Amino acid sequence: MSPSHKLCMIPGPIEFHEDVLQAMATPATSHVAPNFIPALGESIELLRKVLFTSGQPFIIAGSGTLGWDMTACNLVEAGDDVLVCNSGYFGDRFGECLETYGAKVTHLRVPIGESPQLAAVAAALKSKKFKAITITHVDTSTGVLSDIKGIAEVVKAESPETLVVVDGVCSVGSEEIRMDAWGIDVVVTASQKALGAPPGLCVMGVSERAIGVFKNRKTPVPNYYANWNRWLPIMNAYEARKPSYFATPAVQNIFALNVSLKQIVAQGIEKRFALHKEASAKAKKVIHDLGLKLVPTSLDHAANGMSAVYYPEGIAATDLLPKLAAHGIVAAGGLHVEIAPKYFRIGHMGISVTEPERGHLDATLNALKASLAECGYKGAL
Repeated sequence: MSPSHKLCMIPGPIEFHEDVLQAMATPATSHVAPNFIPALGESIELLRKVLFTSGQPFIIAGSGTLGWDMTACNLVEAGDDVLVCNSGYFGDRFGECLETYGAKVTHLRVPIGESPQLAAVAAALKSKKFKAITITHVDTSTGVLSDIKGIAEVVKAESPETLVVVDGVCSVGSEEIRMDAWGIDVVVTASQKALGAPPGLCVMGVSERAIGVFKNRKTPVPNYYANWNRWLPIMNAYEARKPSYFATPAVQNIFALNVSLKQIVAQGIEKRFALHKEASAKAKKVIHDLGLKLVPTSLDHAANGMSAVYYPEGIAATDLLPKLAAHGIVAAGGLHVEIAPKYFRIGHMGISVTEPERGHLDATLNALKASLAECGYKGAL
């Protein structure tokens, strides 16, 4: 690592393993080269292990936002009702994406820092027939963790035909997700957060049921690039270790993701979940002991891969964030439009927690203490 490199301790992109970075440095390689085809094919197979699914993974050049687009254009038809469990900024944006394709969106909003309540979800599902329900597993804008398992159980009881869609951009690889066992139809994520690879890939898992709904849609898919009719044959071909072409895949990004997925599976998914919980508890104890307040109103629904923290009175982003940077730590400012200037965000996921010997989390928490002191803060601890 370069001596001038500041630790990127935001909720994604995260710090990358040296072997992942080395994979990005491979020479120019054809997307049908004999060494690339198995890298993409194996990555598709590894994703099934990470997501605990027998469904269809997709790995497509794009950001996590492309996953919204793919969900909306392939599974929703104009006039369909969709229930959005909205716990922050990304619920708003997913709703906008769905409306772009003609969905009639109902937002089930919660106060800032709260998570969707199961009783409220059940009541909403009783009000009308929804084609799909979307849940932001971890809303990066608030650090709120939603109970996707509980919500999926409510959907199964109240409206079993409704597709369960999880925005797992800030949760896959750091929070427990068991697609098949929990009855989840779609998980949307991206390469740059807890999957531990550079930005550039939209990653999805789609259940057989959702693929069936897609194949039985009544109207054409109103999108060119995101159309699963174009991508399903590509994913199937590469998994069968055969070349195919629709649009050029991001070759180096996929090499990098392949390395990271192999590391994740080799370490053990269950161990990875436990390490993220341990790191989160450590970070949140220090935050509490400093006398600071989290944006999530309860630790019961606070994410394990990040912490969203209110600034203490009298200290602003322009005071704290540059001081953290001077200590070699890059943290993120606020994102939720209603409280953006009032809080900051720290990421603790990927190798920064699964390889604690690197000292990333300790360095970040020590820098936070020192930076607050430099700001004149005389809180607890």
